[in-house]
Amino acid sequence: MDDNFNKELNPTTLKDFVKRMGPLIKPYWFRTLLGIALTIPAGALDGAVAMFLKYYVDNVVVAKNADWADYIPLLIILFAIIQGVLNFSSTYLNSWVGTKITTDLKKKLYQKLLTFDPCFFDNHNSGDVVYRFYSDADTASNALINNVKQFLTRLFSSIGLVFVLVYNSWQLTIIAIVVLGAAALPMQYVRKKIKKITPKIVTSGSDVITSYNETCTGYKTITSYNLQNYQLKKQYGILDKLFYLSMKMVKHTNWLSPVMHVVISFGVAGVIWYGNSLIIKGTITSGNFASFIAALLMLYTPLKSIGNNYIDIQKAFLAIERVFEMLNYKTSIKSAKNAVKIDTIHNDIEFDDVVFEYKEGLPVLKNISLKVPVGQTIALVGNSGGGKTTFVNLIPRFYDTTSGSVKIDGIDVKDIDLYSLRKQIAVVFQDNFLFSGTIRENIMIGNPNATEDDIKQAVKSAHLEDFIASLKDGLDTYVGERGVMLSGGQKQRIAIARAFLKQAPVVILDEATSALDNKSEAIVQKAIDNLMKDRTVFVIAHRLSTIQNADKIIVINEGRIVESGTHEQLMKEGSGAYKALYNAQFKKKKEVKNEE
Repeated sequence: MDDNFNKELNPTTLKDFVKRMGPLIKPYWFRTLLGIALTIPAGALDGAVAMFLKYYVDNVVVAKNADWADYIPLLIILFAIIQGVLNFSSTYLNSWVGTKITTDLKKKLYQKLLTFDPCFFDNHNSGDVVYRFYSDADTASNALINNVKQFLTRLFSSIGLVFVLVYNSWQLTIIAIVVLGAAALPMQYVRKKIKKITPKIVTSGSDVITSYNETCTGYKTITSYNLQNYQLKKQYGILDKLFYLSMKMVKHTNWLSPVMHVVISFGVAGVIWYGNSLIIKGTITSGNFASFIAALLMLYTPLKSIGNNYIDIQKAFLAIERVFEMLNYKTSIKSAKNAVKIDTIHNDIEFDDVVFEYKEGLPVLKNISLKVPVGQTIALVGNSGGGKTTFVNLIPRFYDTTSGSVKIDGIDVKDIDLYSLRKQIAVVFQDNFLFSGTIRENIMIGNPNATEDDIKQAVKSAHLEDFIASLKDGLDTYVGERGVMLSGGQKQRIAIARAFLKQAPVVILDEATSALDNKSEAIVQKAIDNLMKDRTVFVIAHRLSTIQNADKIIVINEGRIVESGTHEQLMKEGSGAYKALYNAQFKKKKEVKNEE
């Protein structure tokens, strides 16, 4: 993702909302329109209650007409029941549409998330990703639609109530409308403050999620280094910042309600003051006045809490901006328009004058050229940070070259269909990710259509048979999140079994045994040896003793190939880089052995 990922976003207008959310609402247009349509009578019926009050006062309270005494209360109850049914129906329909759109939006966002290249995840913390792809989806649709429903109900309620005001007294209505106009002025100030504070609150909210994620995934490090106090201070700092911003929001917005209350009191006082003279002059009746006051109070009451609703709507608009920023994000690594589909690798993999930079001006790989014939095993060695992992990451296009090209059978990998390219490559990482689920499910990631015989063969080739047999539930044993219930060697062998099932012609082994003890390494190495048979293999090795039989050993230091050849050829070099690495490792191993 580019540097504009967290830029200040422009406010969403109604036009933007319709343009962006319209396609999501379209499949449910009937329910949406029906839900909106029901807000019209539901809101307008507020005016009916105020209107009946005129006839009640004039005919019952003043004229003492007993016929109206029973009639009007029953009508009020009837209209209240009708309004209640309409409100329930409208709320249900709007909630259904809002939740359905939210679900669709989350599906679209998750589908989009799966297309992002590794660079995106390298540069952005998990909290911001989770917040944008989950919480913002809720706010963008559900919260907004609920607020729109509330707004429309109040709008039609206001229209009905204004009609009652005008019907009872146009003179008093002028006073009421002038006060309404004055009440709208503070909203401009509040709008500017909300626009500044809301993005900061959202960012702090994502920081909280990141902290929880880090605590869950890094709890062993926290425990072993006694980082509890450090993490507490860090989390307290984030929460305190969020508290400060929340209070800042309250300070700049919650004064709106009491101010509205005061402004409205001027309106009510003005109406009562002028209404007294109109009653005395006989311009309006007592019923007109009572009905007017009731309608006025019903009209003014929602304004007292308008600040909170306004904040919610602004948050929803911000969420829409953030959601559609994600949906419109163009990943740099994708299949070309007329991409070539491949079903295997026939001849070779070639690096042609490859340069790669994570950051502009700081090349990690410098003018790498290498041709690897099909069926060869290439071992990559060298100092840590020299560019070995970056080298192999360019083959399945985890990243794209800055200049030069990586070719398969003479075709630039950028011109090969991404799905078919990655189908030809199996990767076993140093720390392989296991998904929450069973061993069987994790192995079958390599081939979801694998038969039971295929799975058994993969388990056997990965030297997992004895381990699986020792488990009560065998292959259906639950491994826990990230495979926490398994040892490093067991996880590696499951990953190797997964690679076996994939049956890819190219295998990448990225320091697959470097994190294991000697006993675990020995059995994992046997599994790796099985996996390497009849395949083109790229091995990044920390222990040089494991790659002596490679067809070619490539020494990469500071982004350049400094040596290449077989183990025997490189060991003949008097002061070669490989020989120096090998001798240093052999000497260290000998010293450890002597100490034991």
